[in-house]
Amino acid sequence: MEKNLEKTYNPQAIEDKLYDKWLEKKYFHAEVDRSKKPFTIVMPPPNITGQLHMGHALDNTMQDILIRQKRMQGYNALWQPGTDHASIATEVKIIEQLKKEGVDKETLGREKFLERAWEWKEEYGGRIVSQLKKLGSSADWERERFTMDEGCSQAVEEVFVKLYNEGYIYKGSRIINWCPVCQTSISDAEVEHVEQTGHFWHIKYPVAGSDQFIEIATTRPETLLGDTAVAVHPDDERYAGLVGKMVILPLVNREIPVVADYYVDKEFGTGVVKITPAHDPNDFEVGKRHNLPEINVMNDDATINENGGKYAGMDRYEARKLIVKELEEAGLLVKVEEHVHNVGTHDRCKTTVEPMIKQQWFVAMEELAKPAIEALKNGSLEFVPERFDKTYLHWLENIRDWCISRQLWWGHRIPAYYCDECHEVVVSKEKPATCPKCGGTHLTQDEDTLDTWFSSALWPFSTLGWPNKTEDLDYFYPTNVLVTGYDIIFFWVVRMVFSGLAHTDKSPFQTVLIHGLVRDSQGRKMSKSLGNGIDPLEVIDQYGADALRLTLITGNAPGNDMRFYLERVEASRNFANKVWNASRFIMMNMEDTKMEDVDLSQLTGADKWILSKANSLAAEVTANMDKYDLGIAVQKIYDFIWEEFCDWYIEMVKPRLYNAEDTTRAAALWTLKTVLIQGLKLLHPYMPFVTEEIFCTVQDEEESIMVSAWPEFREEWNFEKEENEIETIKEAVRGIRNVRAEMNVPPSKKAKVFVVTENQEIQDIFNSSKVFFATLGYASEVTVQADKTGISDDAVSAVIPNAVIYMPFAELVDIEKEIERLKKEEERLAKEIARVTGMLGNEKFVSKAPEAKINEEKEKLVKYTQMMDQVKERLGQFNQ
Repeated sequence: MEKNLEKTYNPQAIEDKLYDKWLEKKYFHAEVDRSKKPFTIVMPPPNITGQLHMGHALDNTMQDILIRQKRMQGYNALWQPGTDHASIATEVKIIEQLKKEGVDKETLGREKFLERAWEWKEEYGGRIVSQLKKLGSSADWERERFTMDEGCSQAVEEVFVKLYNEGYIYKGSRIINWCPVCQTSISDAEVEHVEQTGHFWHIKYPVAGSDQFIEIATTRPETLLGDTAVAVHPDDERYAGLVGKMVILPLVNREIPVVADYYVDKEFGTGVVKITPAHDPNDFEVGKRHNLPEINVMNDDATINENGGKYAGMDRYEARKLIVKELEEAGLLVKVEEHVHNVGTHDRCKTTVEPMIKQQWFVAMEELAKPAIEALKNGSLEFVPERFDKTYLHWLENIRDWCISRQLWWGHRIPAYYCDECHEVVVSKEKPATCPKCGGTHLTQDEDTLDTWFSSALWPFSTLGWPNKTEDLDYFYPTNVLVTGYDIIFFWVVRMVFSGLAHTDKSPFQTVLIHGLVRDSQGRKMSKSLGNGIDPLEVIDQYGADALRLTLITGNAPGNDMRFYLERVEASRNFANKVWNASRFIMMNMEDTKMEDVDLSQLTGADKWILSKANSLAAEVTANMDKYDLGIAVQKIYDFIWEEFCDWYIEMVKPRLYNAEDTTRAAALWTLKTVLIQGLKLLHPYMPFVTEEIFCTVQDEEESIMVSAWPEFREEWNFEKEENEIETIKEAVRGIRNVRAEMNVPPSKKAKVFVVTENQEIQDIFNSSKVFFATLGYASEVTVQADKTGISDDAVSAVIPNAVIYMPFAELVDIEKEIERLKKEEERLAKEIARVTGMLGNEKFVSKAPEAKINEEKEKLVKYTQMMDQVKERLGQFNQ
């Protein structure tokens, strides 16, 4: 074979080259093919403002692993990619750009602003896609979509009009999250709850017509300007006589009622709460139940409005200071307590969000949520791990109407039109020529755009051509798996599920695979403020994409956070080096050797052992991947390649490779190549680049590992007897190595090895495997015999089940140390025998434990007793 690998593994030299080859060959592309079973993953669309971070890297690596494996298994695998327009994030970026040019958004006007936004998208929107390609993502880039492309926009309009006509979308005044800086409503997903140290202000509310007071405690005293009631629990005897009476609102001097409502927690604070329906979502609900007025006391920039009387025009925090000061002067401030609480802030600009009552567009969620709950209960939707069922259900069962309008220009504009003459509202995909009510021709479109999540909720089906009945939609939908972090189950997963069910009658995916966060080495969340973020692209530049991918998956369990250490990336790169160097070694030995005529009957015990191990590995890894235990699967592949294949098998066959006359040399090389290819295929989804480069060099039957067949268990490769034989040899070698290591004997010092056993089967195993001992057991000569005849009394021993290994090199041994070592072994075995005897003598254990477990412990007792006899015999010899 003339091809060979470069001397050293250099990911920078191969990764881009291979990715370009894959693109050119269209290996990622999927077309409808009814002869194949489809497997679809839809990529959570990254923001066009996005920069690849470790969360993206983990998320996309997991998707790529699944899609690459399914492709190799013969599925028609589609990984549907695309990007999200990210309304607020993009608008903020463009406004920043305009500011640098000294241009004001309002002065520029909507049309010109949108022109700039599309220019920005064209320039920067593809950045994250090129970064995902660096990671090795095998998405079908020919099908790349954008949430504001023509097809997705058509789907958005279709859904809005449909839900409006069905009565699910309405315009009304409700509490929403308002960002005073960005001047828009924002979704719950964009509210970050940050722990802040604040205060509880305890305030007296005088009871009208008496000298009594009710004491309330609040963290936002400025909102008392909008109080329209105080509430107590209906069963709170302390306040039973006050329900229905009026109290005087401090500083405002307006009379407001005392109402009884189960929302109040009797045990918390004073058991009395102020009710401000226009500035608190819970108070809003209380207000609706008791027909309370709603008084908004804030402007959009969080200054106090005209409803705030003399405080009008003041910033909310400025007003707070003055109100507290005046309450104190009036003798109405009882006390101030320090209080740590979670405060909602806008994740983009970090401003404290103001709950505010506003006229907005909403989706009525109660009915839409029911099928989404049922989908989980009837099994058409499942979470991995299952514990996230609770999170999903909790959110759906307590769902509030969804505010979908945003006061932004970049995004899908709401398809609602207002008649300038009669104010009729017309919801339509196209602008109506005339008002259906009065015939007027002047209609103005709603200024607002839709929440970004409105379009991404349709992503699994809008990307496949819905609302049109396309072949792609019919064949690739519903999708199979959604891979996402646990932090957006509510905001995105829930919305996709209810949207899929409402518009396609199907859950948009069967399985939701949840992963955790990638944290720093100290377990902290990666963030700009902490400065602890690690750029995946820098890691790729230094160590290669394969090393990063392996690190992100190793030890990773579904739903759990992981810690990221650069030392682990180095270990992953070392593993790639190990595979590379082992492959080079095999290829160099394959030159001028014909292996075509080798069949299984020509294989030695060692060959059959490693082939059988690789065979079992294929079955185990497939089973783990089917259960989405990707971390467990890759650990098994890693351990097999590094330990069994490289450290054991390659070392075992070296004597055969170096002997041109050895008749089993071709069988050894056939096995090396076959098992290497098997290992590479199993490793490919995790480390696509290094496996492709080696695969294409070690064989020329197939042009790419990407389109090769996934390994399956083959009965003819199942050699249980040979596996047991070699495991016995390995145990002996380990025993020899341990004894030599304890005595600090250098590997260069060869010694005779005697295997003493009366067991004929064990004798046969060692007689047929003497060749291994030269390389693995540092043996100058191997003798297998039934007793100790001819073995010097000062020989050092290693005890294994049914045999003792002796090494007569007394001149290297400190006899006292050997006695000490044997005594330690005697102590260890005594403890094990006592433990097993105790278990087997325990009636509770024997009556309840499975039969297999009892038999296992009995076998251990026999093994330990035999080993103890051998240790005692050895000690007796030394004592003589």
